[in-house]
Amino acid sequence: MDRRRFLQGAMAAPFVTTLAPSPSQAQSWPTRNITMVVAFPPGGQADLAARPVAAALEKILGRSVVVDNRSGAGGMLGNAAVARAEPDGHTLLMALSSMVFLPEAERVMERKPSYEMDQLVPIARVLADPATLPVMTNAPWTSVADLVADAKKRPATIAFGSSGNYGAGHVPMEMFQQAAGIKLLHVPYRGGGPALAAFLGNQTPVTVQAPGPVWPHVQDGKVKLLATWADKRTAEMPNIPTMIELGYKDVEYYIWAGLFAPKATPAPIINRLRDAMREVMKNPQVTSVFVKAGSPPAYMDQPEFAKFVEADAKRLIPVIRKIGKLDEK
Repeated sequence: MDRRRFLQGAMAAPFVTTLAPSPSQAQSWPTRNITMVVAFPPGGQADLAARPVAAALEKILGRSVVVDNRSGAGGMLGNAAVARAEPDGHTLLMALSSMVFLPEAERVMERKPSYEMDQLVPIARVLADPATLPVMTNAPWTSVADLVADAKKRPATIAFGSSGNYGAGHVPMEMFQQAAGIKLLHVPYRGGGPALAAFLGNQTPVTVQAPGPVWPHVQDGKVKLLATWADKRTAEMPNIPTMIELGYKDVEYYIWAGLFAPKATPAPIINRLRDAMREVMKNPQVTSVFVKAGSPPAYMDQPEFAKFVEADAKRLIPVIRKIGKLDEK
């Protein structure tokens, strides 16, 4: 599938805001500082997206936009906190792709989900990068084939760190393991940042990361990328093969980041946020941060982003069901 068409992803009906417009609400908003929740610790893809956006929004909206790293349960805690927040535009969520299937993961684990996707309204997409497979430069594997051969010799021994059970770093690795017929040892952390720190500290020899957080370590020669989960090689990583290219059919996964608000947020505030995000994502001071980090901007306004989110959920929820219930001992 062409990457551009995947990232546009127009398949299903978009989310909608149902409250009648009230111009006075938008004119008076914001009346206090805004909290932008990131459901992970600092250092990961959501944090990379949130901080430049928050700084730019402050200048546009005239109020402080505070990034609140509220981590736990692979992103469930922060996502749920915003889903339950007062829908007045003062609490927002910079979410990762895992948000679309975490409720289903809770059902698989025979738990009641702490939020549902219809409790959150998409505002704008910020980033959309393929997951990458990093190893240290001095690792014994020079290719995915080397890693697969080693894993088959010693199943459930080679550890990989992820952003948490069913998270944006766990699901793509499960897809790869199923396709390759191997079993690695899963070590879940509280987010992509801690998983990356553990990897760089030689606590886990393998991890899954978005390009942005890991790119500085690739550039300084400490880390090498064995593959990406893109559908085809990207302009930013032209020398890195894809899992599909290596023969693992349908092993494709993008770690995207986007801004959301609680469902009942009034339409005038949603529209003002959309206008503000359109301005933010045209700001070279913001976009240059992403480009420098190896994570080029992938802006989508609400209608297109809503369709994209729906499409990604339809594609990935069956993957969660196939992974099945995890042993959480």
